[in-house]
Amino acid sequence: MTSPFTQIPPSDWLVSNDLAFAIFDAYPVTEGHTLVIPRREVPTWFDATPDERRALMDLVDDVKPLLDERFQPDGYNVGINIGAAAGQTVMHLHVHLIPRYHGDVEDPRGGVRYVIPAKANYLTDQT
Repeated sequence: MTSPFTQIPPSDWLVSNDLAFAIFDAYPVTEGHTLVIPRREVPTWFDATPDERRALMDLVDDVKPLLDERFQPDGYNVGINIGAAAGQTVMHLHVHLIPRYHGDVEDPRGGVRYVIPAKANYLTDQT
């Protein structure tokens, strides 16, 4: 099966390098939610080459100032879903760069830990 990311024309890319490109997420969690994707159709971070991993993180660094200027977020979450059990639905590696804004959730403590909601806020008694 061909990845839907391979169908995205370069004219829709925000930035790119030799091994990766970045696009706005078609189903954004917040304004400015961006995906950074290797050009090679590789399923997970662990299948990517060291050069591809560096290229992806280089683009995360390149996209952040663009999002800062355009959207003025108050913070960011960076994440990768690896495998169906972790919520990966497109089996072509992609890094989520999600701008965060004060008040977008009632209590942001725990951040990415909310993948398991009952364990997210480690500051409360979970007995």
